[in-house]
Amino acid sequence: MPIYEYRCQECGEKFEKLVRLSTSTSEIECPKCSGRRVEKLISAFSTRTSSTTAASASACTPSA
Repeated sequence: MPIYEYRCQECGEKFEKLVRLSTSTSEIECPKCSGRRVEKLISAFSTRTSSTTAASASACTPSA
């Protein structure tokens, strides 16, 4: 299930929601005001094409 980013059109709250692909936007509820008028936002993402080093790989793992 993908995580989508939404904005409530009633209170302006931005939030993320783990949703099934079959879930419609009208079924999503704002966690702040319980409004159902939400819009799905286009989330930016980044990729890294350079080689992975031990320092950058350890940034993704929890520290002990």
